[in-house]
Amino acid sequence: MTFRSAESKCVLVIADSAVLLRVSTAWLNEMIACHCNIITETEIEQVIIGMLDEERWQLIVPAKVYHAMEKRGKCCRCFPNVVDIIIRTCDAYHVRFDSPASDMISYRAKLLELRNHYAGDLHERQQQGNRAA
Repeated sequence: MTFRSAESKCVLVIADSAVLLRVSTAWLNEMIACHCNIITETEIEQVIIGMLDEERWQLIVPAKVYHAMEKRGKCCRCFPNVVDIIIRTCDAYHVRFDSPASDMISYRAKLLELRNHYAGDLHERQQQGNRAA
């Protein structure tokens, strides 16, 4: 029996009580940023560059990136990593176009300020002193 994922990025083969996962070799060198939607860093970077081509100084957040990809954050554990990808990609984009350094610093500061504001002291809705068992 064979199943394909919605985006046909992987194939699940069930034979003789053994489950094999076949992944195309093109995916072996890709870093998966979101395991729920099977989204790679490269795909996220391409979407960010496309957004920056439209409006150079827009504020890009993970929800905007996922909306552009027609995906939804399911568990949203990847969002902090997506923010890091956004910062890295935006910095590289603006360096490539010789943007003033003062503009780049303020842009990075805004993103980091938002990240720190929403990080808070809760992890998975639990306070720091909470023990699991």
